Amino acid sequence: MQKQKREKKQEQEGEETMSHFYAMMSRMKYIERWALMRNSESENICEHSLEVSMLAHALAVIGNRRLGKNYDPEHAAVIGIFHDSNEIITGDMPTPVKYYSKEMQELFHDIEDRAAKSLLELLPEDLRPDYEGLFFRKPGEEELWKIVKAADKISALIKCVEEGKAGNREFDSAKKSIEESIRNMKVPEADIFVQEFLPSYYLTLDEISVKY
Repeated sequence: MQKQKREKKQEQEGEETMSHFYAMMSRMKYIERWALMRNSESENICEHSLEVSMLAHALAVIGNRRLGKNYDPEHAAVIGIFHDSNEIITGDMPTPVKYYSKEMQELFHDIEDRAAKSLLELLPEDLRPDYEGLFFRKPGEEELWKIVKAADKISALIKCVEEGKAGNREFDSAKKSIEESIRNMKVPEADIFVQEFLPSYYLTLDEISVKY
């Protein structure tokens, strides 16, 4: 009887110290993007987030080296990793639905915030302050978050380019719309990337490979 009580107590203590946060993060790989589009190759938010992370880092470096900015490229990269993690709960809402109206957009932003908060609450309380700035923008970081958003759009543009190369015209209209939205953001780091680095995405592996 005493042994059963000890085992039950140990089990309860184990549940109290258990955190599901990272197990939930691992679910990013199961959330598919571009749900309403016919894809030649599927893309999940884990893959997308890695690309956004690299692109956000690149834009921060470009800003620092060429535009006299003082970004933290590593912080930008980590924000990029987590920027779509709330979609573990919400799923990837198709753009025509999400932006159907101002009311729909505001409602969905609220849902995204609630999802982010619920994910943060999965962390032990002492770790949450280190992650809050990856889910929610801190004062003074407006420019940094803007380049992460630009990186998100560039990643979507790259997806459109890749689908076009595969002969899939499903993304033609989205490509034009995303190109325009990047221009309208007026983020010079993004403009530099699109001009200098995006053309390579249209090339084949042989064309971009280093010759030894």
